[in-house]
Amino acid sequence: MQTRVTYLIESFLEMLSVERGAAQNTLMAYKADLEEFFAFIKEKHPDEKMDSITEEDILPYIKELDARQLSASTRLRRLSALRQYFKFLLNEGHIQHNPLLMLDSPRQGRSIPKILHENEVFALLEVTNGMTGPDGTRARCLLELLYATGMRVSELVTLSTLTVLQALQAGQLYLIIKGKGGKERIVPLSDPSLQAIRSYLKVRHVFEPSSSSSKLSSWLFPSKSAKGHLTRQGFGKILKEITLKAGLDPQRVSPHVLRHAFATHLLDRGADLVSVQQLLGHADVSTTEIYTHVMTEKMERLVLERHPLSTLAKQARTKR
Repeated sequence: MQTRVTYLIESFLEMLSVERGAAQNTLMAYKADLEEFFAFIKEKHPDEKMDSITEEDILPYIKELDARQLSASTRLRRLSALRQYFKFLLNEGHIQHNPLLMLDSPRQGRSIPKILHENEVFALLEVTNGMTGPDGTRARCLLELLYATGMRVSELVTLSTLTVLQALQAGQLYLIIKGKGGKERIVPLSDPSLQAIRSYLKVRHVFEPSSSSSKLSSWLFPSKSAKGHLTRQGFGKILKEITLKAGLDPQRVSPHVLRHAFATHLLDRGADLVSVQQLLGHADVSTTEIYTHVMTEKMERLVLERHPLSTLAKQARTKR
């Protein structure tokens, strides 16, 4: 028999899935977080009445998370699950007061992403130039597309052939892809990436799961995997091989690091933050601000060279 807690959690998760397009992993994590919370307060609230839960019930749970020395990101996610859940209950009329309204979120430190310099990315691309056969052509296409567009690796390996062919036929210098939550965005195509795509399309048939099948794969990068397309792990192995041949440390190179490189190199060359946010598919510009660390040195040099007080100081030192 389904309990009231189970019913409301399922309703909440259904809302996240249908209205917000939440990923399956997110739904599973939120479900586990909420079930853990209600197991924690079950002794005090056996009747499962949501309206009887107060801030005093939630504070001990948060202290328990702290005592377990969970990372800030994990604690932040669990509190986020509770916040969204009780907001949902309030909006649906299941409760009259949100017990988390006055609670502060734990602070999460923001680490600077790993970065590759432009010459290091070029070294990776140069390796693919020397790779022969269909595998080399595919590797070049994958790398050129990832660096030219800043796509997530999951978006890259699930590109449809039709999307790319339509762009080529229309003479577009961009692709329209679906990112997180099913949201569409435009990503750019450079001349080298276009050339790499055209070269790859000539050998794409080699990677079809079954040459005897009359139905061809709809994926741009088909494979014999269970999903029918090149997996993230499969691309990771290709990238590791390229990295080693380029003489770089594999610990410093990953598909996501190339996404970081795309963003930081654009900013370094004068792109504005909002444009980079849109290209990356970030919902909030604050997420993109992590990349502005690459501008620090330039801004310091700008102030030292251009600020009027710095200029006066230089003149004073010269007179001495």
